[in-house]
Amino acid sequence: MTTPSAPDESPGTSITDEEYGALRASAALWAGTSVLITDGYGRILVQRVDYRPSCLLPGGAVDKGESPARAAARELREELGVAAVVDRGLAVDWVSAGAFGAPGVMRFPGEILHVYDGGVWDEERIAAIRLPGHEVEAVEFVEPAELPGLMIPGDARRVLSALRARIDGAGPALLEDGVPIAPGVLDRVGALRTARSREHFPFRPAPVPEGLPVRRSGGWLFAPDGRVLVLLDPGTGAARLPGGAPGPVDHGDPWAALVRGAGEEAAVAAARPLYLGHLLGPDGAYALVRHAAVLTRVGPPPAGPAAGRAPVRVLATPEQALELFDWGPHGAAQLAAVHRARTLLGVPRADRRAVTELAGPVTFQGC
Repeated sequence: MTTPSAPDESPGTSITDEEYGALRASAALWAGTSVLITDGYGRILVQRVDYRPSCLLPGGAVDKGESPARAAARELREELGVAAVVDRGLAVDWVSAGAFGAPGVMRFPGEILHVYDGGVWDEERIAAIRLPGHEVEAVEFVEPAELPGLMIPGDARRVLSALRARIDGAGPALLEDGVPIAPGVLDRVGALRTARSREHFPFRPAPVPEGLPVRRSGGWLFAPDGRVLVLLDPGTGAARLPGGAPGPVDHGDPWAALVRGAGEEAAVAAARPLYLGHLLGPDGAYALVRHAAVLTRVGPPPAGPAAGRAPVRVLATPEQALELFDWGPHGAAQLAAVHRARTLLGVPRADRRAVTELAGPVTFQGC
């Protein structure tokens, strides 16, 4: 029997089944799988193993005849002692033969590595982890920005790309050596590659106590579709809410400080404000005020020298926005207040979708 049109043969050429099989085998790659797991604060589970100095996600090689998803579930059982269904992919990475840094005797041919979503684990599930007593020495949850210091470069790129794909919600990312071939806005600005804004401060849905200084006024500014405005630093990828520090021109009004700050740094305007509450800084030294409001206008991006420093303006669901910050155990209380305000403002709840850039200008009708 002959097989026509082999992939790298000229049209009309026929080869035998044996020759075709040998040709395909010569181009074979390894297959691997891993699972991305986070805790309730957005930290990533990594394993310290006894056979290499760098950390890894749970996972390993796909056995002969085994699907990548089944391999991922098997690795979770073997390495963490946890039974789980693994059915959502986050990324597929083509790892080139030279990217791994493998010794020549290994004859590493390259790899197709699948990254699956292990979900968000609560304290009970984390406590159920049982290590096998060999290979995996310990597990810990780490900040995304710590990954480049704990993993080899390709692994760190892959995990961060997979995490951005999970936040984005647009489907699995296709990677080459950990880099997306069709990067979204979170990839382009390098979100999560530097430390997230850490504000482990209690959220209080109450007025700021008399005499307590307000250091910053930030806003959850809603578009008509229920998503909110988030600003990403083009140099670091760090995320922040629009707003500003109160100044003399604001006459002690936190909303005025927010409006001024959002206009100056992001060229946006909002209306119909609702006061949410405040975060109480360390030792009760200051407050960070939070408002919710409806976006009315997005102006054109800055031009000239200011353009390089201007934040990248994106729309994300409130839940996606929260994943870009490190607000610790108090983030859930603030998120609940945001959704209460959203309802009062008559704004729908947004379905998770790809984070999108607001290049502007845009005027929101009916706001």
